[in-house]
Amino acid sequence: MSEHPDCALIRRGYEAFGKGDMEKLSTMMTADVIQHVPGASPISGHHKGREAVLDLYRRLGEETNGTMRLHLDKLLADGRGHVMSFHTTRADRGDRGIEIHEGIFFTIVAGKISDLDVCIEDIDEADAFWS
Repeated sequence: MSEHPDCALIRRGYEAFGKGDMEKLSTMMTADVIQHVPGASPISGHHKGREAVLDLYRRLGEETNGTMRLHLDKLLADGRGHVMSFHTTRADRGDRGIEIHEGIFFTIVAGKISDLDVCIEDIDEADAFWS
């Protein structure tokens, strides 16, 4: 069974994120991409545009001193330009650590990521970690 092309795109995105390859990630997104991060922490909100999303990723790396790791558990496609990903995030920030389940609902247009809507198992725990 072959992987759906939309799932393959998202898998490559996870691999690039894990390597900190912002150049590769930038080629996988539309110029007007938006990433929605829930909660009330300093990283929460709507990050609009490719550079804003990449700046968010750079900030995650800086804030965690490079310790942030995502373990991709599953990808699901609907065949109509949407993919759901499920992963476990592990990171350290100062004297705090986190291990939390998250998911992202992706919208894909013309083979590129145009929208990422993040869902978090425990928003309060994530807010405490990032605040």
